[in-house]
Amino acid sequence: MRKGRQLAGLGRKLSHMGLHTVCQSARCPNLGECFSRGRATFMILGEVCTRDCGFCAVKHGLPAPVDPAEPALVARAAKMLGLRHVVVTSVTRDDLPDGGAAQFAATITAVRELLPEASVEVLVPDFQGRWEALRIVLRARPQVLNHNVETVPRLYPTVRPQADYGRSLELLGRAREMDAGAITKSGFMVGLGETEEEVLALLRDLRDAGAGVVTIGQYLPPTRQHLPVMRYVPPAVFREYEQAGRAMGFSRVLSGPLVRSSYHAEDLV
Repeated sequence: MRKGRQLAGLGRKLSHMGLHTVCQSARCPNLGECFSRGRATFMILGEVCTRDCGFCAVKHGLPAPVDPAEPALVARAAKMLGLRHVVVTSVTRDDLPDGGAAQFAATITAVRELLPEASVEVLVPDFQGRWEALRIVLRARPQVLNHNVETVPRLYPTVRPQADYGRSLELLGRAREMDAGAITKSGFMVGLGETEEEVLALLRDLRDAGAGVVTIGQYLPPTRQHLPVMRYVPPAVFREYEQAGRAMGFSRVLSGPLVRSSYHAEDLV
């Protein structure tokens, strides 16, 4: 009971500050563990996404205008939680000319000003291939630039119909070229109907694109209206994926049923 009150209390505090977390919005199965440790992944640019992916519980539709106070609020919340590694993601904002890049940059700057010892990780959208937007984010010098491919290319029409696999790989490659000092990271889900051969090919694509860190987790539908699970991948297979990724040269591979993109992100860094 006490733990439940603590979790609800943290959620209320962040909500009262006008902030959103992907932990809550995406109905992450690790919410209890992370909130109990005082950890959260901030979701900027509002809570409404312009895309409608088949796996995601985040609201979609017409977003509200960007809140200029949001970066400072994220920094204050990160300081309140005593975070040493701050993870910031966003809804996808295809309605904005820069895809929200300036808000990412302002948030990185605000966090660094208030928590100069903390590292910052950003999980960015594909910016519709607007590479100047990616450059804006990287100029703010996040320690980790994360962009998830989410699934194998064959399943994109069902899982990510508004995204493009090649564009996501290109983003990772360009991020590596623009800032060789940043850790480039990506992640994807399994259990959506992919084959093990497709997973290995995806890992090779990510490595060739320059990703140094990868996360692999089991897809779990957030509601009955979302895509169904096609397979629950055994732990032994997750271990095989981890070993394969390490053999390909990834510096870090986190692979397991409950692994998510920002799960134990500070440990990976």
